[in-house]
Amino acid sequence: MCSYQFHMNAIQQLQQQRVLLQLEYQTEKEAYRRQTEEWGVERLVKRGDAWYPLRVGRSFYNSLNQLCLEVYRTTDQEADCNFEYGRPVVFFTSGEAIKYFNFTGNVSYVDGDRMVVSVPDNAPLVDLQSTGNVGVQLSFDETSYKMMFDALDRVIRSKGRLGYLRDLFYSHQKAETFNFAAMRFPYLNATQEEAVNRVLRAKDVAIVHGPPGTGKTTTLVEAIYETLRREPQVLVCAQSNMAVDWISEKLVDRGVPVLRIGNPTRVNDKMLSFTYERRFESHPDYELLWAIRKAIRDLRAHRKRGDEKYHQKMERLKDRATELEIRINAQLFGEARVIACTLVGAGHRLLDGHKFGTLFIDEAAQALEAACWIPIRRCSRVILAGDHCQLPPTVKSIAALKAGLGKTMMERIVEEKPEVVTLLRMQYRMNEEIMRFSSDWFYGNQVESAPEVKYRSILDLDVPMEWKREGTGEGLESLEGSSRINKAEAELTLLTLQQYFERIGKTRVLNERLDVGVISPYRAQVQYLRSQLRKKEYFKPFRHLISVNTVDGFQGQERDIIVISLVRSNDEGQIGFLRDLRRMNVAITRARMKLIIIGDPQTMTRHPFYRKLYEYIEALKQ
Repeated sequence: MCSYQFHMNAIQQLQQQRVLLQLEYQTEKEAYRRQTEEWGVERLVKRGDAWYPLRVGRSFYNSLNQLCLEVYRTTDQEADCNFEYGRPVVFFTSGEAIKYFNFTGNVSYVDGDRMVVSVPDNAPLVDLQSTGNVGVQLSFDETSYKMMFDALDRVIRSKGRLGYLRDLFYSHQKAETFNFAAMRFPYLNATQEEAVNRVLRAKDVAIVHGPPGTGKTTTLVEAIYETLRREPQVLVCAQSNMAVDWISEKLVDRGVPVLRIGNPTRVNDKMLSFTYERRFESHPDYELLWAIRKAIRDLRAHRKRGDEKYHQKMERLKDRATELEIRINAQLFGEARVIACTLVGAGHRLLDGHKFGTLFIDEAAQALEAACWIPIRRCSRVILAGDHCQLPPTVKSIAALKAGLGKTMMERIVEEKPEVVTLLRMQYRMNEEIMRFSSDWFYGNQVESAPEVKYRSILDLDVPMEWKREGTGEGLESLEGSSRINKAEAELTLLTLQQYFERIGKTRVLNERLDVGVISPYRAQVQYLRSQLRKKEYFKPFRHLISVNTVDGFQGQERDIIVISLVRSNDEGQIGFLRDLRRMNVAITRARMKLIIIGDPQTMTRHPFYRKLYEYIEALKQ
C-alpha cells in the first residue's frame, strides 16, 4: 500500500469514528434527558449523580478569577459520589416538580461532603442561597464531546507531523526508531528495562503493555524520568483524574517538578501543592493581580452613568491584569518539567501555544481514540501505557460499540505494530495460583510471579481461590432500576467473609490490617451489600478494612482478600455484561492472597470462560 492509500484509509476511518462518536453523543444526551425526566431525586442520589438536600455555603472568587459556590451534602456519606473535578453540574429545587436553575456550573473540587462549584458571573446566587430544598446534579458533558469532535476534525485536516502520525497509526508501516546501545536500570526487571529502552528509542510511538501487578507505573515513571534527561518538558495525560493524580504523585516523589492542570481527586496538601491553582496563588505577583481583579469587579459594580473615563480605566486595569497573568503563567510553566492533566484537560486554554516533544498517555486502553487525539496534536511522539485486556472505554450506544467505537488507539497499534509493544512479564501482587489463570487466558501464559509473592497466603495450606456455590440457586437475580440484585447471594457473600475471618482470627485480621475488597459488577448489588455490611454487628470492628465497589471502582487497586459476587442466576444461562471478560480479568486480579467467587455455576458455566475458571478452581482442591 502506498502512502496515499495509507492517508486515505486513515481519513476514512477517522470520518467513520466521527459518525460513531456522534451516535454516542446522541445516545448519552438522550439517556441524560430521560433520567432527568423519569428518575426521582432519590434514585439520582442513590446512584451518586445528585446531592440533595444541600446546605449552600459562601460564594467567593478563586485564584483563577472564577466565581465559586461552596455546597455541603447533608445525606448519607456512604452513598456513591460520581462528582469529580471538571464535571458539569446543574442546580435544582425539588417540590411538587423538579425545577432547574438556568445556568451550568463545573465542579472545582470535591472533598468528602464538601464541594466547590465554579459558576458564571451572572449566576443568580442570591436566589440559590435563599431558596429551600436545593440540590445539585451532574449535567450532560457537552464540553468533552466538543473537544473530541474538534480533535478529530483537526486530525482529519492535518498535514505535517500530526498528519504523519495519523497515517502511521492507521497502517502497517513501520514506526521509526533511534539506534543506540541499551541502557541498564539495575532496579528494574528485564522486561521493565526493555520497555524503558524501547520508549527512549521510539521516534514515533511505543507501547508499555502492563498486565495486573507488573509495575506499569514504576516503568512509566522511569521512562518519563529518562526522557527528561533528553527533553526540557513532557506532557503526561490519562483518561481519569485519579490516574493523573497517581502518576503525578509518583513523579513528585521522584523529585520531578510537576504542574497539575485541574484539581486532584484526593484533596490533601501533598496533592494540592503541585496543582496549577495552588502554585498560581502562591506566586509573589498574585496579591497584586488579586487587587487589580477586585478593582475591575468594583468598577463594574459601581459604574456611574455618564462616566466618560469608565472604558479607559477598565481597559487599563484589564491590560495590567493580563500582563501579570502572562508573567505568572510563563514562570509556572517554565519551572515545570512535567505538565499533567486528563486527556480532555489537554484542551485547556492554558496549554494553547505549548508544544511538547513527548506525550505519555497512561490508562490508554480505557480512553476513546478521539480523546487521545486532543493532547497528541501538541506533541511529536506518543508513548501509550495500559492493558487492553482490562477495563475498556465506556460506550453507551450499542450500535456505536458494535461498529467499533470501543476499539482504542492502543488496541489498534498493538495489532498493527507489535514491534513497538513491550509486555511486562513479572508480576509482584498475586499468589501464583491466582495469577496463573489470568496469565493463561489473557496473556498467552507469558506472565510470571516474582519469587517473593509466588506462595504468599494468609493461612497455611489455604487454597488461594474458591468458588462458593451453596445456596445461590435459592435467590434468583432481580432487576432494580437499571441494575441487578441477588439478595440471597449477598447474604452468602457476607457469611462467607465472616467465616473466613473466623478462621483467621479477629485479633490477627486487626493487627495485620488484612484488607478486603468486596466486588460486584452490578451497582444495585454493591449498594445492597454496603447496607447489609453496615447492619451486621459482626463486621463493626472491621469496617475500616472492607471496601465494597463495582469492578470499575477497583481498577488499579489491590487487596489481601477479594470476594466477588457475580449476581447472575437464571434458568436461561443469561449473564449479560459479564460476557465482557476484561472486567472479570480486573476483578480476579485484585487479590494478593485469597480470592473467593460467589456465583451460580449452572448459570455461569454455560460460558466457556467461566466454565474454564470454575474447573481451574475445582482442580486446586485436589
